[in-house]
Amino acid sequence: MTAPVLGKLDWQPAAAVPELLAGPTRDAVGDLPAYAAAIDPGLADTAAFCAEYDVPMAASANCVIVLGKRGGDSSYAAVLVLADDRADVNGVIRKHLGVRKISFAAQDDAVGTTGMEYGGITPIGLPAEWPVLIDEAVVAAGLVVIGSGVRASKILIDGAELAKLPTATVLALAQS
Repeated sequence: MTAPVLGKLDWQPAAAVPELLAGPTRDAVGDLPAYAAAIDPGLADTAAFCAEYDVPMAASANCVIVLGKRGGDSSYAAVLVLADDRADVNGVIRKHLGVRKISFAAQDDAVGTTGMEYGGITPIGLPAEWPVLIDEAVVAAGLVVIGSGVRASKILIDGAELAKLPTATVLALAQS
């Protein structure tokens, strides 16, 4: 695989640099056409990352974990939207998941249930039963930068590849 160019990063095939990935991400990346690059972990937050490494916000996607509740049952899901969009958590996402109440998962819960670092959570390597809801703009964006499971690196992948994840559903998730 010839590494693509995006921003000021040295992208390497993700499978060739397992030390840059969280354990669950490393186990799941397999043959995905994904690339990874080391970054300063202090610059992992989207705005700082994009500014430092010359990556457009429209080429960066954020993954958040939500917790839905209905009756006595609760369930997690991952939501992926472009960095310059906001997910419609209380509308589209709540209705799609069929829950009465929904919120962002607490930081400790998100870290504990994913095995990933907060600020680096990625849809690659999440628990197998979790729905992964991907905004249609991510799929249409072409190459996007996402978390790697750790704050010290990022993954570069075509958004359309993320739609192929086993529990992925593509929806119009961004608020208008």
